[in-house]
Formats: sequence, C-alpha cells, structure tokens
Amino acid sequence: MKRGMALVAAVLCVGVTAACSTLGRQAFADPVVTLKDVQIASLGLQGGNLNIKLSVYNPNGFRLDATRLTYRLLVDSTPLANGVMDNRFTVQDKDSTTVTIPVAFNWTGLGAGVRSIFNTGAVNYRVNGDVTVGTPVGNFTIPYSQTGRYSTLGR
Repeated sequence: MKRGMALVAAVLCVGVTAACSTLGRQAFADPVVTLKDVQIASLGLQGGNLNIKLSVYNPNGFRLDATRLTYRLLVDSTPLANGVMDNRFTVQDKDSTTVTIPVAFNWTGLGAGVRSIFNTGAVNYRVNGDVTVGTPVGNFTIPYSQTGRYSTLGR
C-alpha cells in the first residue's frame, strides 16, 4: 500500500513539474538579439580586431539573467567570427542591454566583403547563435538570427 502511494506521489510530481515547465515556457517571450554596431579596435597587415556590439532586448515583465551567448558572424556569405561568451549579463524587464564581443580576424577570405565596404561603405551581414537565460519560470536557450546591411556611413 505504501509503495503504491509513493508511486502515485512520484507520478504526480513528474506531472506537475512538466505542467509548470510548459506553462512557464508559454509565459516567456524570447529575447530579441540584433547587431547594434561594429567598431574597429585595430587593423594590421594580417587582419585586425573588432568590437561587435549586440543589443539584447527583453520583452518580458521580469529580468533575464543571461549565462551564455553563442555567436556566428558572416560578412556577405563569408564567416568572419564565431565563439561563445560565458560572461554573465542581466537584461531588465522591457529593456535592452548592449553586449560587446571582441573579435579577432584575418584578411584571408574576406576579399569581397572588404571590397564592398571600400566601394559602397556598406556590407551585408548575418549574425546568429543562441542565448541562455535564467528566468523566474526556468532556464531557456533561445536561438536568434538577424540579417541586414551594415553601413559605415550611418544607418
């Protein structure tokens, strides 16, 4: 009899946990990650260093504590940088924060993108990855992706 009650209690706990997780996910709106700016930190004969600034917007009514952000940046269709940022950052409710990612690159393979910037002052880009956030309703890993045209002459 006691074993049967323990089994019923265990099944109920699993059911309640699954239901709470589902409800929590439905109450959570995905953060929006966009490319905000690219700043040249240094340039040399072999390549250079950039500071990629991503804006992370939180549409929820509670703060998000990000624990991890992965990224992949392509210039035109050429990969420029990818990596993982494990620095924690917080995004307050209905607000955004800027996350700066230092990126080292070399000139090899970036010919078309560099020519586009020199010729037109602009280049097509794509940034994607995922962000892991802790919320009052659980932890979530959310993919993001954005394409656009970055202009050195202002947007």
